[in-house]
Amino acid sequence: MKIASPVRFVSSALAVLALLMGAGEVEARSSGQAGSPAGDIYYERAFVLAAHGKCRLFEPGLTAALEAATLQARGAALRAGRSGPDLAAVSARARARADVTACDDAGLTRVKARVRTAFAGWSRAALIEFAGGAAPWKADRFSAREPGWRLAQDGAVGASPVRFGLSGLGPTATEATAVVSFVGRPRPYAARLVMRDAAKAPRPWLAGEGLPPEAARRAVFAARSEAAPRSLLAEGARRGEAWIFPAEAAEALAGLDPREPFLIEFLFRDDSVATARFTTGDFAAGRAFLAMGPL
Repeated sequence: MKIASPVRFVSSALAVLALLMGAGEVEARSSGQAGSPAGDIYYERAFVLAAHGKCRLFEPGLTAALEAATLQARGAALRAGRSGPDLAAVSARARARADVTACDDAGLTRVKARVRTAFAGWSRAALIEFAGGAAPWKADRFSAREPGWRLAQDGAVGASPVRFGLSGLGPTATEATAVVSFVGRPRPYAARLVMRDAAKAPRPWLAGEGLPPEAARRAVFAARSEAAPRSLLAEGARRGEAWIFPAEAAEALAGLDPREPFLIEFLFRDDSVATARFTTGDFAAGRAFLAMGPL
């Protein structure tokens, strides 16, 4: 964790909550839970979040931080080799443990106090980097007078930079957006987001290049396009186009496995398609972090 100012810091992990949310106070491991360190952290965070659901331990801002921390821990465990069904079982054990833990349990009370102490500093976090494969997801909770990136990942198609994520004036009012600055190409007439269709292929598709056959893919077309404001352009780009997707696009991405790729395809009138490749990563955790609200 690198501190840049009293209210602005960048971190590649939610380290404060990882240290202070340990369920050792409530002896989570006494239930027989064991596994990789990443899986243990996910169990601990899932337990505290489940205990909050039962006992209403925290205020909304801190709850959003816990949700982000839990999703991030799940992504880390998957990338460390734990399977989806295995982590589903871990989550079930955490919920079961919370169900039998009294809201006035002494250990739970100590965990609650420690999490609140951590949040006193954590609430000032504005800029966070979340895992995203080849490029991280960069989250920004600052409000602004012009549209900015609230959660974004950088990519490219050939020599043309492409940035995708959530843009808006503040972290809780965002739109799924792709901004492209094409080099030496005409303007595309459409853009679409392509990913695994969870209704047709419920399990993550991680073989080959990570995308299932065409029949098991889902495409979400951009609802509109406009000239991109300078605040959304990639570094060094002078102009570009912003393609804005419906809300369902972000919801669908948040439901994917963190290891899965997705594509942004730009369609041209000569029937050619320019494709930018991204990785889902901790997109869902980044969205939960933004739900903490603006600074």
